[in-house]
Amino acid sequence: MPSRPENHDPLLGELSEGSILRAILSRTPPGSHTILGPGDDAAVISAPSGSVVATTDTLVHGPDFRLAWTSGYDLGWKAAAVNLADVAAMGARPTALLVALAVPRDLRLSFVERLADGFRDACEALAPGCAVVGGDLTVSDVLTVAVTALGDLEGRSAITRSGARPGESVAIAGELGLAARGLAVLFGRFRDGETPVPVDPSRLGDGEAAAVAAQLRPSPPIGLGPMAAVTGATAMMDVSDGLALDAGRLADASGVTLALDGHALGSDARRALAGGEDHALLATFPEGMLAPGFRVIGRVVERSGDGVLCDGEPVDIRGWDPYRDWDSAAG
Repeated sequence: MPSRPENHDPLLGELSEGSILRAILSRTPPGSHTILGPGDDAAVISAPSGSVVATTDTLVHGPDFRLAWTSGYDLGWKAAAVNLADVAAMGARPTALLVALAVPRDLRLSFVERLADGFRDACEALAPGCAVVGGDLTVSDVLTVAVTALGDLEGRSAITRSGARPGESVAIAGELGLAARGLAVLFGRFRDGETPVPVDPSRLGDGEAAAVAAQLRPSPPIGLGPMAAVTGATAMMDVSDGLALDAGRLADASGVTLALDGHALGSDARRALAGGEDHALLATFPEGMLAPGFRVIGRVVERSGDGVLCDGEPVDIRGWDPYRDWDSAAG
């Protein structure tokens, strides 16, 4: 939809809650699983299998995003994508999103309209049939986007972190380390002292635009989650805090060690391991049962003293922590 001219772009503090909600909901059509959408006390979503996967994630201005770098559209897209990835990691197909917004009064209406556009387009691109079906709106000094995502297992059992067994392959679908590179570019080049400043695309070198996009507008392989489940994945999870940390969580849950191949991780294995906000899908598969779209990066072995090895050595990487790895300048 076209952007709103600033002279017709009121501050949220000048509008009623109903006006803001109507502007948002006019941009988010119902999904294929929606029986009853926004407008009542609750939505009604079909769950043909009888089992519903549910997850929630919150993005807060400061530790999770910076408005100097992030547009309303990017924020809506990312908030959808990170939740859709958690549903996919259970082997489920995303069906609906519930969005709670806490917004400052001095934010303009066009920002939340573009936020809604980002949610809509992310659902259409990453999880066709999924849609925003309701939520909540309130006022806050700190912009906060809280999302609950629902998914349908389509008659399958959920793929948890605890099913990996020795002898299986460790595989990944999606990028590793690209979002971390994008964040490094943002912090290294687009700040005035400690204050973030808007991104100037002309200052991005080879590959940097893609890296920044991976950080601000990630595109996880959502459809490969259900495909992995159908193919026979024994364990799976979303890689949001870096491969080293998340692989350790899967290894601990399964009581095994994941022996990773540094060569399979690419030319910058350390960045791939440290990562952060990649939202790739990490899975284990029995021999000969690798799902399309996944690539093998290691093997599951009997538990040793360490949950994760790379080229036979323990991995001493802490992983991604937004409260540690973002600085204090909100921007």
